[in-house]
Amino acid sequence: MAESPKRRVLLAGALASATVALAGCTPTSAVTTPSSTTPSGATPSSTASMPRPTTPAAAFTRLMEGNKRWVSGDLQHPDRDPDRREFVAQEQEPYGSVLSCIDSRVPPELLFDTGLGDLYVMRTGGEAIGPVVTGSVEYGPMTSGTPLIVVLGHQRCGAVKAAYASLRDGKPLPGNLQAIVKALEPAYRQAVREGGSDPVETMARAQVTLTATDLRTNHDLSPLVKKSDLAVVGAYYSLDTGKVEVLSGAPS
Repeated sequence: MAESPKRRVLLAGALASATVALAGCTPTSAVTTPSSTTPSGATPSSTASMPRPTTPAAAFTRLMEGNKRWVSGDLQHPDRDPDRREFVAQEQEPYGSVLSCIDSRVPPELLFDTGLGDLYVMRTGGEAIGPVVTGSVEYGPMTSGTPLIVVLGHQRCGAVKAAYASLRDGKPLPGNLQAIVKALEPAYRQAVREGGSDPVETMARAQVTLTATDLRTNHDLSPLVKKSDLAVVGAYYSLDTGKVEVLSGAPS
């Protein structure tokens, strides 16, 4: 038997009323949007809420706050969404430059909990420097006013360990690895003078402080440091704890 038009209208109205009632009972917390959280569940900071630090002290504070989050696991994952990608697509203004080791366990963007467009990052074995690396470090402060440089060494550095053994035993490393050994020789000599129970760790720390001092006092960066427009910080990362320890040059 065919259904009457009047009955169809009544059924449609009842279904519509039921849908509205169910919607009104749905908890607000159950409604989410894909862009509201990061993959880890942390809420990312918007570009508007994270203004670029413009002084050495502010940039240093931002980095160290990020490292505290890394240590505790309370990560924010700032500046890592499509909006940020679009925001920096045409122009960048990183607030920090980090020279660190190539070690896979020491990625600056992660251990400082930073995001896209926040840091210039240079990575070499044992933070070894030469003209090209020095020029790369200088790029941010000299072209876009980046107010902070961090030279970041780390615990149990394989490059430092290999260079130490090579210099101690008088056995050059193969290929261009020997260039790293040569760059780390001043740190080796300082470690020998200082002695201690763990000469490799002493050498790794010496490499940080010597490199930071060289950058802080070089011809092009020292005027910025003297005007307090730039700070060059020497720091050391613990693989065990995730904590960054400041060795020298922290801005006040």
